[in-house]
Amino acid sequence: MNGLVTSLVGSFVEAWQELRIHRTRVMLSLIGVAVAVCAITTVVGLGAVAQQAQIEQSERQSGRPASLSLYASMNDGTAPPEAAMQEAWTSVLARYQISYATRVMNSSKTVQFADGAAPVNILGVDQPYGTMHRMQLSEGNWFTQSDALRLAPAVIVNSVFYDRIGRPDLADHPTATLVGAQNTTAVITGVYPSSTWDTAPAMYLLYDTVTALSVDSPQDPMNYGSPAPQYEMWVPPELADELTLAVQRDVQAALGSGANAQMNRQDYASFNGDPYLPLQLVVGGVAGLVLLLGALGLVNIALVTLKQRIREIGIRRSFGATAGRVFFAVMMESVVATVVAGFVGVIAAVLIVKNPWLEGLIGQGQVTEFPPFPVEAAILGLVCATVVGALAGLVPALVAVRVKVIDAIRY
Repeated sequence: MNGLVTSLVGSFVEAWQELRIHRTRVMLSLIGVAVAVCAITTVVGLGAVAQQAQIEQSERQSGRPASLSLYASMNDGTAPPEAAMQEAWTSVLARYQISYATRVMNSSKTVQFADGAAPVNILGVDQPYGTMHRMQLSEGNWFTQSDALRLAPAVIVNSVFYDRIGRPDLADHPTATLVGAQNTTAVITGVYPSSTWDTAPAMYLLYDTVTALSVDSPQDPMNYGSPAPQYEMWVPPELADELTLAVQRDVQAALGSGANAQMNRQDYASFNGDPYLPLQLVVGGVAGLVLLLGALGLVNIALVTLKQRIREIGIRRSFGATAGRVFFAVMMESVVATVVAGFVGVIAAVLIVKNPWLEGLIGQGQVTEFPPFPVEAAILGLVCATVVGALAGLVPALVAVRVKVIDAIRY
């Protein structure tokens, strides 16, 4: 055992000494390896950032895993009585100790702007909605528990709305007038960015505020009254299936036989298969191609430089070096060199991926929780460097052991 360890350590020391002697050749051959490892590690690291951006975008639209949606209606298509539905909803939240839940209602209200009144889409939500949907504000703050007690309701508007009122400083508590049978003055407390295709003003209000404002709003005769609200909850994914059945059953029982309750999971993780598999395959394909190009370059350089060492190898064989020792020594030179190059490439990749400017460019303002540099990417880079070194050293090592001693000395 001691002899094996001694031989292994000796081979590493010998390989390192050879690398120092041939450092010019080594530097030329390892630049390509370092660049290839840096490229593959960077691609994997940036892929993690891009995937996080897609995940957060999905969570803003459909909620975090696992988000469950409850729809309830009467048999005639109307919404259940507000009091009965609220009692059933409050009951299931308390029974199953669900902390993150929100009611969601789409509505509309006329808002008085400086250039005239215009209808504005409203989404009425409860305070936990911001956490459940990763709401990201460009100005101000999301609703707080104290906003429910305001005499002048708090409102969060999109950037189109904000631009239309002249982008006032939120510290001055700008207001918006909601037109109705009795005009309501709302205080703008936050601004969220509009999507590129969204050109109309919109805003968020607390659900209870929207309900109160709807009292004096005309009803749509085709909708048989107020639209049925949606109820959402954010639960642990491992409990999603069980809670889906339990909540649907309890709400149905509470509303009676004249109502229908439907519970569904709506977050991206509920889709069949991995929705981000195509992105991962693309990243893996690009990384593999980069690695292959680096490996081919190293093999070519190793074969060319081996011809310069034929006489050296022959002399070593003539002094008693076995074929196995020569084979291992030549291969270890490539392995040790590529591991060092891989380490340098990984460090360069970390500096590139964690650069704030590049993170902002990849995230496009959609990422609030940038993932740490993936450890698996660093490990992958070092493993790839080792494998490339072994493969690149294999062919020259086989060539070296097949060289006849007398021919090598005469070379």
